[in-house]
Amino acid sequence: MASRKTPTARQRRIGTELRRMREHAGLSIAEGAALLGTDRTNISNLEGARFGVSGERVRQFAANYNCPDHAYVEGLAAMASTRVRGWWTEYRGVLPSGAVDLAEMEYHAQRLTVVEHMHVPGLLQTEEHARAVLRLAIPQRSEVELLRRLTHRMKRKTIFERDQPTACVFLVHEAALRMCLGGSAVQRRQLDRLLEESERDHITLLVIPFTANGYAGAGSSVTLAAGAVPRLDTVQLDSPHGVAFLDGEAQLIRYRTTLERMREMTLPPSESRDFIRTVRDEL
Repeated sequence: MASRKTPTARQRRIGTELRRMREHAGLSIAEGAALLGTDRTNISNLEGARFGVSGERVRQFAANYNCPDHAYVEGLAAMASTRVRGWWTEYRGVLPSGAVDLAEMEYHAQRLTVVEHMHVPGLLQTEEHARAVLRLAIPQRSEVELLRRLTHRMKRKTIFERDQPTACVFLVHEAALRMCLGGSAVQRRQLDRLLEESERDHITLLVIPFTANGYAGAGSSVTLAAGAVPRLDTVQLDSPHGVAFLDGEAQLIRYRTTLERMREMTLPPSESRDFIRTVRDEL
């Protein structure tokens, strides 16, 4: 079996869950290897995502580690078995790995919850608005690089074009609605797009107005991608240094709580649409 040079975030997550399953059983790598009839190097390589693992092999690990959570095991086995060579693979080695892993995460997510404070969520951006956002990068991107990133961002929207579109909840701060990137005309068309998208059955768009009280996580851009079971959820964060993926139990609990509190500060869907119309008409 050929070793992977650079495992994806999804592949690393499968390896991490195998390690957690072993550690939860109170087993060392050597003890886990003995149960599975292999050597410790093989276990280490599987947990480090240097080699792939099949769904059936995941079930074998779970049986030997006495993991009682059937839904979790089946969810992890499905992750291991589903090997999609999606459109994002053409960007490997071309764009930063975090951007490519983000597209893969969105594709496989059961549902998404996205929070944005300063920008319209990328999945809802018009092409001209996205271009204006991408031009803000420091150092300035070349036209070739900008076009590559713009194309990637637009392709991420394919999750809405499937027979069963991904259900998404977007929490958007008023600041993002009023940030006239590209000029007022571009922003007006972007707000019109938000209104159109908010009418789709699989999209819930909620506005956090300036009048909302302070709340935990203010200013952070967060995406919670739901897995087959809550233990397989993933939190994705944006930072000036790139994309980060979090999946520790305490981290997931923290961000679920943060998102719930943020949602309490939002306007209901119909009021959010009315609010967006008001902002658009003021431009």
